[in-house]
Formats: sequence, structure tokens, C-alpha cells
Amino acid sequence: MGSERQPLRQSGIYRNLPTFDLSITGLKALVVGATGISGFNTIRALLDTPDRWEIIYAVSRSPPSEGMLAFFSEQQRDRIKHVPIDLTGPAEKTAEALKQADVSADHVFFYGYIHPAGESAMDPGTADALTETNVPLFKNFLSALSLASIIPKRILLQTGGKNYGGHIGTTRKPYIESDPQPKHLSNNFYYPQEAALF
Repeated sequence: MGSERQPLRQSGIYRNLPTFDLSITGLKALVVGATGISGFNTIRALLDTPDRWEIIYAVSRSPPSEGMLAFFSEQQRDRIKHVPIDLTGPAEKTAEALKQADVSADHVFFYGYIHPAGESAMDPGTADALTETNVPLFKNFLSALSLASIIPKRILLQTGGKNYGGHIGTTRKPYIESDPQPKHLSNNFYYPQEAALF
């Protein structure tokens, strides 16, 4: 469909959101890292289209706070199902939690991330620590999906400026997906995560 038939839309603080074919309804989303900035705002955007997204499974160690939930109406809250999971555990434990919550997902939004305590995320010196913690986190999650027999149509993995070398010097901005990834410059957990996803 041309963009004139599916124009961008605005919703509250969000701009240039896509519109979708109205015949696609009843989808289920699994948002990992649901209480973080990206996860929470993804949930807000998904709840904005109630016919499209029937239920949103919100994965995080702790449930969304009352302050977060205050953004949602009772009807919206009813469509969120919190699934308490510590992603640092084994894949089998994560799979069991997904099964117990009866999770079924058409789309997975993965924002799970562990930050080294007291360090800057953009400090190149944290590259090894970020890789050692975040690559197993994602690989275990992917294994858990398989063990729980959850086969989504799509998995969206969030990466950021480090994907383009923004943490090690000046780069051309804005970043675009077709930019070459400077894999030779330093260790970066995004690359093995992407490889695991592929």
C-alpha cells in the first residue's frame, strides 16, 4: 500500500507513528524490558491501537510501577499482563515462566539490557563487560522462546548508537540502517546479538 493510503499519525507525545491495515487485529505482543524507557513507551504505543493489539505481555523482573500504570486507562491496563522474569537465569527457567503465563506472541520487542554498575554506556572500556552480560541474556531468551514453543512472526531487537561506532568518536549523523557497521573498531554486544537473531 502506498503511504497516501497509510499516512503517518500522531498520538499524544508520539509523532510520525505508522498506521496499519485495519484488517489486522487481535495481535499479541511480548515486550521484554517492559519497565525500561523503550519498553514502557513501546507498550504505550501498542495500547494506542486496541483493535490491532489484543494483549501485551510485559516482561521484567518487577511489575510496572503505579506511576507507570497511571498513564493507562482501566481498559488499557486490562490488556497488559506482567510476566515476572529475571533474564539472567537459565533459558529453562525463563521458558517455564513464559509457559506458566500462557504467553503467545505474534511480535517480540526485545529491550532487555544490563548496564555495568557505575560505568558510562558510551565508554569504550565497558565493551567487554557489556558483551559478557548482554549476549547471554539475549541468547538465553531466544532459547527460552524455542523451549516454550513460542514462534513469533517477528522479533525486533533494539540497538543504538554503538552499532555505528558513536561511542568511539565522531560519526556521520543521522545514523541510517544502511551505514556500515565498524565491527573492526571494538568489541560490541550488538553484533553477536544480531548474529544470534539471524
